[in-house]
Amino acid sequence: MSSKGGGTALTRRNYRLASDTDKPKATGIVSEKLLSDYLHHVFPSTKQGPALASLRKPLGFQDLGAHLERLLSEGEPTEDSKGRLGPQPVVLDHTSGFEGLLFVDDDLLGVIGHSNFSSIRATTCVYKGKWAYEVLISSQGLMQIGWCTLNCRFNQEEGVGDTPDSYAYDGNRVRKWNVTTTNYGKSWAAGDIVSCLIDLDEGTITFCLNGQSLGTAFTNIKMGPGIAYFPAISLSFKESVAFNFGSRPLRYPLKSMQDFNPPTADLTKAHKLLGFIKNVLSTAMDTQEEKLIEKDCAGWRLHGEPTVLITLAHIFNHFAPLMCKVYLVEDVLMNFLLGILEGGGSVDEHPLIQQLLDLFWLLMEDYEVNECLKQLMMSLLRAYRFSPIIPDLGFQVRPLSSPLRNTFDVLRSVVFFYIKTPLRVKEAGLEELIPTTWWPTHFDKEGKDEREPKDESADERLRRRAYERGCQRLKKRIEVVEELQVQILRLLLNNKDKTTGEASRYIFLNKFRKFLQENASNRGHPTALCPPEYMVCFLHRLITAVRACWDEGKRKNPGSINSEEAYVPPQLFYNGKVDYFDLQRLGGLLSHLKKTLKDDLASKANIIIDPAEIQATSMDDLDEDEESGAAQRPFGAAAMGGALARPSWLSSPTLGRANRFLSTAAVSLMTPRRPLTQPEKVKVRTLAVEQRTEEDIEGSHGNDGLLLGRPLEEPDQPIADKSLLEIVDGIVMMYNLSVHQQLGKMVVVSDDVHEYAVALKDTEEKIARCPARRPDILEELQKSQKVFAEKLNHLSRRLAWINATIYSKEKMLDVYWLLCVCIRTIEHADNTGSLFAFAPEFYLNVAMNAYSALKNYFSPANSMEELPGYEENLAQLAAILAKHFADPRIVGTDIKDSLMQALASYVCYPQSLRAVERIPEEQRVAMMRNLLAPYEQRPWAQTNWILVRLWRGCGFGYRYTRLPHLLKTKPEDANLPSLQKPCPSLLLQRHMAELLSMDKDMAASFLNSVLNQLNWAFSEFIGMIQEIQQAAERPERNFVDTRQLKVCATCFDLSVSLLRVLEMTVTLVPEIFLDWSRPSAELLLRRLAQLLNQVLNRVTAEKNLFDRVVNLRLPGLESVDHYPILVAVTGILVRILVDGDRQGTSRAASVLLSDPCFQLHSIQHLLGEGERKHFSLHAYTDYISEEEKQKVELMLAFLTEESKQAAASTAPTSEEDLCPICYAHSISAIFKPCSHKSCKACINQHLMNNKDCFFCKATITGVEDYSKPANS
Repeated sequence: MSSKGGGTALTRRNYRLASDTDKPKATGIVSEKLLSDYLHHVFPSTKQGPALASLRKPLGFQDLGAHLERLLSEGEPTEDSKGRLGPQPVVLDHTSGFEGLLFVDDDLLGVIGHSNFSSIRATTCVYKGKWAYEVLISSQGLMQIGWCTLNCRFNQEEGVGDTPDSYAYDGNRVRKWNVTTTNYGKSWAAGDIVSCLIDLDEGTITFCLNGQSLGTAFTNIKMGPGIAYFPAISLSFKESVAFNFGSRPLRYPLKSMQDFNPPTADLTKAHKLLGFIKNVLSTAMDTQEEKLIEKDCAGWRLHGEPTVLITLAHIFNHFAPLMCKVYLVEDVLMNFLLGILEGGGSVDEHPLIQQLLDLFWLLMEDYEVNECLKQLMMSLLRAYRFSPIIPDLGFQVRPLSSPLRNTFDVLRSVVFFYIKTPLRVKEAGLEELIPTTWWPTHFDKEGKDEREPKDESADERLRRRAYERGCQRLKKRIEVVEELQVQILRLLLNNKDKTTGEASRYIFLNKFRKFLQENASNRGHPTALCPPEYMVCFLHRLITAVRACWDEGKRKNPGSINSEEAYVPPQLFYNGKVDYFDLQRLGGLLSHLKKTLKDDLASKANIIIDPAEIQATSMDDLDEDEESGAAQRPFGAAAMGGALARPSWLSSPTLGRANRFLSTAAVSLMTPRRPLTQPEKVKVRTLAVEQRTEEDIEGSHGNDGLLLGRPLEEPDQPIADKSLLEIVDGIVMMYNLSVHQQLGKMVVVSDDVHEYAVALKDTEEKIARCPARRPDILEELQKSQKVFAEKLNHLSRRLAWINATIYSKEKMLDVYWLLCVCIRTIEHADNTGSLFAFAPEFYLNVAMNAYSALKNYFSPANSMEELPGYEENLAQLAAILAKHFADPRIVGTDIKDSLMQALASYVCYPQSLRAVERIPEEQRVAMMRNLLAPYEQRPWAQTNWILVRLWRGCGFGYRYTRLPHLLKTKPEDANLPSLQKPCPSLLLQRHMAELLSMDKDMAASFLNSVLNQLNWAFSEFIGMIQEIQQAAERPERNFVDTRQLKVCATCFDLSVSLLRVLEMTVTLVPEIFLDWSRPSAELLLRRLAQLLNQVLNRVTAEKNLFDRVVNLRLPGLESVDHYPILVAVTGILVRILVDGDRQGTSRAASVLLSDPCFQLHSIQHLLGEGERKHFSLHAYTDYISEEEKQKVELMLAFLTEESKQAAASTAPTSEEDLCPICYAHSISAIFKPCSHKSCKACINQHLMNNKDCFFCKATITGVEDYSKPANS
């Protein structure tokens, strides 16, 4: 990216190319004869034969212009347009020749579908001759490509090939279309090129895929007067292609076919001029002996010889304008430069390329150099993107080698850093690279791969090792391409090549930020985004390059930190130096944070907020986008006369040449009463990003640049070049935008290998068991075996490619490094106190997602435990989740839910749970306190799930991974957190017990909320199963809504989880219920008994509603069964009736028996006979221990005896004395001041949530005991 003129002081303007009359006859450069011989040698005439060479006229610089014009006009071809009708150049007809919604590129050659099935044709048609065009496939979905006539009418259902006079090839479904459809061709993939050929002499249409003919598709097509064919395409939503009608050289040209836009005359001139340049490069003059010397052009150097330079200047006077045309750059210049590399070796071994580029810089105008290099880069990019994959990746290496010495000032595309994944293994040569395939053949009961199969046979071991060797060969070849890509980025990250302009790194940084902005701002328009598969490769190459630059800086500045300890300082989040577009901050809108935290910014970071910036005069001023637009100005900028201050970059000379739009943008900034439209905001913000200089970023003379506003908590030591900090910040953002989702998508290939391997093993077992008398079944099984084996051969080779490019050990280390960066960044931001709210949400998202990717996506061969510092970072991430899931500084509901879900997943796995236990005790206790906060007014289901996981493995009959009745079915995903083996945390249980024991108010409010939610969840569940039962019993055919079934199952699971939390509480802190010296203990015990009796009555009654719905076994209600809910209730009852002291068990028994809903046969049902139709704990010998069964028998005996005594001592109660609310207990309380009455249980439960009287709505100031007067 070095500026023009960096190598020499000469420019093209030094030369006068008309007639050098001011020169003496003896040129002063070389003798006239030698000069004439030299010029005749460089510019030979095609009409002058060797015999006439001695009679030719002397040639000097004064005659060279006319001579060159004459040579270029010799044999100039004429344009042949016979057989075609339409304008030049040929483009897509975006005015009238389309149907549906489409996005068409600026060059009118690229198109993206934006409706169900859109169609578009070209502007030119053909009626005789042989014609061809190419389509570059950018996505592999549903498209029909071919030819149509003007009479074809398309709609949202019918496109090219669906009408009589249109013909199409569909590589997605591998068919050809002309009203009817038949199988044809091969499937295409993104990056393929389809050639569409029409022969209007023979009446045939043929298609080629990547240059290979697919055979004649259609014959005897309609021809004659009034019939002409347009290139056309129909494509579905989000599918994209690019057409090449000849504006660029066809990738796979056919001599017998014409393209639509051949620049024949210009092409002939360009080749002639290139021949002249080659003559200059291969010719030297011996001024002593007055003769010409032939030499190898590879060693040519630009030494500034006047004769050579003036000769080249004459050539470039014609050559430079031609090099602004894409066809000529690709066909002439790119092929010439690539030809220099044909001999092999690195680019450093071919200095001629650098010499030629220096020549371009010297002899072409600025705009010509920019346009030429832009077209050269785009040509190389297309050559790379649409190259077929071959075993040695030569087609990928060749285009990548060229940019290494081509310096350019725009990051045009991330395509250079993408490595295409082959869908057709055979064509990619993977069969030669990996001749032996392998896949897992040993699985445990749950279908998981066994990492170390003990019974691996010798043959299997040989196959596995051969496969691994093939994978290593492939990986080494891919690493060659990756290294070239990193070298390109290293060039772009060079900050030492500054001459008259900015250094490469700062140009790259501004373009990179613009790239991020485009992808962050267009989330609702996926078609406008960079494809995520490109982002993944770009991210990994950028991490490698940035870390290399970072560590180089560390070696030069030993006081800074190395890349292993990299983080982003918190001041980037609030000092306004880095634009985060409209991305959400942890504390909410940026405008709100500036307003509420302006004092903290002033005191902690010495940043003063301009009052005009936070002064809201209308609702429009509160718009988030406007606030983020205002954030471009320094916080201290003053307002003038109530209008926004005019940023300095709007006055810069670049304004005039940037875009005609900018005058509108400038007016908009000066008149803030009219809110900026979204395109205006993007344009203004983009300009701000692109105009930053090295000084703005790195700072100078007391200016901290990007690190302005260092808080006191942040150490005052150099970290790294500030530009690298912003690039690292951009890498984190890029991972959040689309990389993580793409990593998850590519795992599907590994899942497919696993599924086919299981299916193949199952088929082989069936073949072994197949009886000899059933050869028909054996034949079918063997066919299936063959299909599965072929599919596995294909998938295992494709998986090798994906593991090498996406899931390798090196890529895993990149994601791990990103995780560590996020952890350290969050910790540093957290230390700033209230300013933590300015941190973007995506840092927390990336920390959670990167850990998830490392655990779930990467190959089992790359173990997380082997990562450096893994245990320490695991504990640090645990501390972040534990602290911030209930952090009041975080306001976004989505990020709060994500943190809660991440913590819930964390406690399901033994290793990560141990990490939670290793965080400081103070943080552990604070986490448990937050988990025990009342469930009202917040999402509580995940909180409850976390408490349940901490208890699972300790509860009554609660040691199962999967429910007993589901063991015979196969889990959809055995890696789900809910299907992990129990791993209770005794340490966190102890913290919970201490908190509930010491803080009586918190214990009461927590249990009140748990009981409320249990009452709601179980009531909802019962109501839903009543509706389901009624629907199932209707005689007419009916369907139960699957969504209703899902909600019903969720309510059941919530009920079971809440019961388990109650079991944990009553086990760890039984005094909360049984110590009646606590003010709320009796009430909580009565409410608990009431709920337990309700659950038992609903679930245990034979042939009741619950029984009938369970026996239906409806899909979606698999988890609904007697066992989980009854053992949870039994666990609570056993704890309060058997395991407690005598006083406690007596109280619990009296409360349970006094509840009107208590029925002894519900308890007896738990130990019923072990028949299939009846539930019995005796039937679950693998799940319930003998000790637990004995406790249930003791409980039953105890309750039987207590119920007999209670029945004997209970006196009859008149109806008038019953509580008018529950009609279950006697009136025992009177309200003050209204004097209404109820039982104590009803009024105490009511007062926990409401202070108004049941009956008159007066505010209750007190409750007194009430006993019926004796004379009543």
